[in-house]
Amino acid sequence: MYRKVFANKVFDRKVVLISGGCAGIGRALAMRLAQAGARLVILDLDQQALDSLVQHLADHHNAEAMGVQCDVADAEAVARAVALAVERFGGIDVLVNNAGITHRSSFAETELAVFQRIMAVNYFGALHCTRAALPSLIARSGQIIVLSSLSGFAPLLYRSAYNASKHALHGLFETLRYELKGSGVNVMLVCPGFTATDLRKNALVGDGSVAAQPPLAMGKVASPQDVAEAIYAGALRRRRLLVLSNVDWRARLLARFFPQIFERVLLPRLSGLKPSGRH
Repeated sequence: MYRKVFANKVFDRKVVLISGGCAGIGRALAMRLAQAGARLVILDLDQQALDSLVQHLADHHNAEAMGVQCDVADAEAVARAVALAVERFGGIDVLVNNAGITHRSSFAETELAVFQRIMAVNYFGALHCTRAALPSLIARSGQIIVLSSLSGFAPLLYRSAYNASKHALHGLFETLRYELKGSGVNVMLVCPGFTATDLRKNALVGDGSVAAQPPLAMGKVASPQDVAEAIYAGALRRRRLLVLSNVDWRARLLARFFPQIFERVLLPRLSGLKPSGRH
């Protein structure tokens, strides 16, 4: 349940663009920001889901919102979508780079096309959205929020392409943060742990098809609403890094300073492996 819905006016009338905004964390964040008075631009591949979400935001939250069908891997499509948002609302105050896909397959069994597609969406999608929105964000002293992952600082087995895309995001946006110093634009990297979203349910396998088996339970799984609430609170404070994993400090500490212990104790469990080691 959302808390302190109307306690802060920071995002009232602000324009927030969310990629991959029709499901999971993106949808929950759209709801939370709508309750805070934001005007929303939602990018997604599913036009029917976009229409439904925009109508829901209007009916239940009295929110101004527009949905744009867009593949964030397509730079020209992203540029057109951002131009439409600026034309309607005058600019963009907050960009949420949320769109992402994952896979569950060993490196050796993963086709090149899967690596390329995951990097196209997870990394280049965020890059395309940021390049297109940056002039407006600078003009408005805005904020860039990037959805990374637990795997941004602790590797997960059978997620080599996904892990690589998240490391790439950190490299890109930590550099951008330094370059934007003095511009008034804040960059916040968000690293959720395991969250109950369709990302895991729709994981690809090595040949590019969707995994037939559901992911294994890996301990406590957060709700998209709780993650969205934490992101909202972090955005209010213009945080630089937000780690939301249920294994946050242990994974970070062990992966960096005690890698052998991490590999033996945490890595199999975080990767969702059965005791036999099969995935």
